[in-house]
Amino acid sequence: MLPPMDFTETQLHRYSRHIILPEVGGTGQETLLRSRVLVVGAGGLGAPLLLYLAAAGVGTIGVVDDDTVDLSNLQRQVIHDEAWIGAPKVESAAARLRALNPDVRVETHRTRIGRDNALDLIGRYDLVADGSDNFATRFLLNDACYFAGKPLVSAAILRFDGQLSTYKAHQGAPHPCYRCLFPEPPPKGLVPSCSEGGVLGALGGFVGSLQATEVLKELLGIGESLSGSLLMLDTLNTAFQRVTVRRDPDCPLCGAHPTIRDLSGH
Repeated sequence: MLPPMDFTETQLHRYSRHIILPEVGGTGQETLLRSRVLVVGAGGLGAPLLLYLAAAGVGTIGVVDDDTVDLSNLQRQVIHDEAWIGAPKVESAAARLRALNPDVRVETHRTRIGRDNALDLIGRYDLVADGSDNFATRFLLNDACYFAGKPLVSAAILRFDGQLSTYKAHQGAPHPCYRCLFPEPPPKGLVPSCSEGGVLGALGGFVGSLQATEVLKELLGIGESLSGSLLMLDTLNTAFQRVTVRRDPDCPLCGAHPTIRDLSGH
């Protein structure tokens, strides 16, 4: 058991609005400062997600992204600015987070997460937040988090719509995994990417902030988890829907007779 953390005067002032919350308090803030979160993607979702996790005092944040900053990113990826165009997104994000909160240690991983490195990367952290923009990565993270025994908070956005859920099927019934909801990726080309279909810039901030909230709740063990539910947002019509997601006994990953036993299929 780790000894209690002694907050500095600066930290007491910085995190005062957390500490006065009965659900958080000094113990909860200490938990956040000792937590390790891996964020996959420093784009439209990752930008606000990373900013709010750092502001909250999550002690170690890993950022995975192999892309560079482009002018077209700046319509929604608010962690970057024009000075960083052409530079690695992980470095731009890290510089912004370090400037925002020096308490936070930022670990950059300029790589594309795949079957060869996923378990190693995920194993270093307490929780994974998926801000990726493609189905291949979402399914990979679902499977890898299940095998690694790590909670996954996953979000997606396109055009004016967003969705968000938490997956921790490794904890057993009744928690479902991503495959319980979406057994297989859609055929290639069926669902457009943001670069093909477009996305309202502010939507990333909206859903990314909700995703950060769910990450903090999971780290603190407070409130009602989104595990077993899918939150869907239609911002064009200001409509929200929360639907129940049940564990599929025939799920190829977490079902009674699994056929996916490693990441070799990715």
